[in-house]
Amino acid sequence: MTSELVTIIEQDGKAQKGKDPALPAAELQRLYRLMVTTRVMDDRGLAMQRQGRIGFYLQSTGQEGSHLGAAYALKASDWLFPAYRQPGILLLRGIDPEQIVSEWIGNDGDTSKGRQMPVHYSFRQANFVSISSPIGTQLSQAAGAGMAARIRGDDTVFMTFCGDGGTSSNDFHCGLNFAAVYKAPVVFVVENNGWAISVPCSKQTASESMAIKAQAYGMPGVRVDGNDVLAVYRVCKEAVERARRGDGPTLVESVTYRMASHSSSDDAARYRDAKEYEAWKKKDPIARFQLYLQQKKLWTEQFETEVVEGAKAAIQDAVKKAEARSNPAVGTLFDDVYMNLTPQLKEQKAELLDLVQKGGVGADIGAFPL
Repeated sequence: MTSELVTIIEQDGKAQKGKDPALPAAELQRLYRLMVTTRVMDDRGLAMQRQGRIGFYLQSTGQEGSHLGAAYALKASDWLFPAYRQPGILLLRGIDPEQIVSEWIGNDGDTSKGRQMPVHYSFRQANFVSISSPIGTQLSQAAGAGMAARIRGDDTVFMTFCGDGGTSSNDFHCGLNFAAVYKAPVVFVVENNGWAISVPCSKQTASESMAIKAQAYGMPGVRVDGNDVLAVYRVCKEAVERARRGDGPTLVESVTYRMASHSSSDDAARYRDAKEYEAWKKKDPIARFQLYLQQKKLWTEQFETEVVEGAKAAIQDAVKKAEARSNPAVGTLFDDVYMNLTPQLKEQKAELLDLVQKGGVGADIGAFPL
């Protein structure tokens, strides 16, 4: 147990002696590309919401290094039980941006068939479990999945995320307690970004840190600089390896900052000190990692242009394709509820399809109304 904040990349971009994980050059550039693409995607998502093209959006701006560094420590076969501020993981795991944008819109390319809120992703092919709005539910779900894996005897690791506000949820206690008692292979990542909507961390807990809470549950707790992608990777890699060995869960507190408002329905300027924001803006994880790459001679102006313009083109293409898609077919309303439709549902489905055919229902009602 430590209250020390684990850091690797100094503010000048140099790595602390003996701490650099020495990732291959191509992988370092890939991580940078993912971070930049995540921010470009977030900017476009919020712009689309403001334009009325989607109903809701929630950004991860300033937290790209935190969630990408954490998930990068996993194997592709490991599972993620996310909160709602880790969109870069989808890009890391190879999800086509068109599918991501389709989820914002809720069209026929959306894996949830338009039933979820925007940015509440679910991708089975990426072992990415559905995001849900109730705070903390994913923590106990991850613990249960980890317990099952341990009983089966496989070596799968489960990583789950929550914010500082999530540590006040019932599921934080249930998830950590069960995982520790049963030595479930789970890595709990608390992204402490300073705010639970408008509630500051100082009003959330009297504990000296989030990591220290691990002590009560009988697991290691580590604090890491969440704006240092390599430090997050290193800490989470150690936690993942510990879990895979059968030594149980770890609580990682990733200290970062929510540079955007909570969501498109929020205005952080109404409750957040502008000086605080400006101070954290100088700690931007992308700019910091860029300095590191410059030290390694892996970043040039040409590389930056290629990364940024490539990201913009990819997201623009995804938006164009997703907006050209149709709404989910009305008959999908009856799918995925029962394995076999009941006689009553069969009757209702037939009646609804008949009404649609006659023009009685089925009008386009537009985007998710938030």
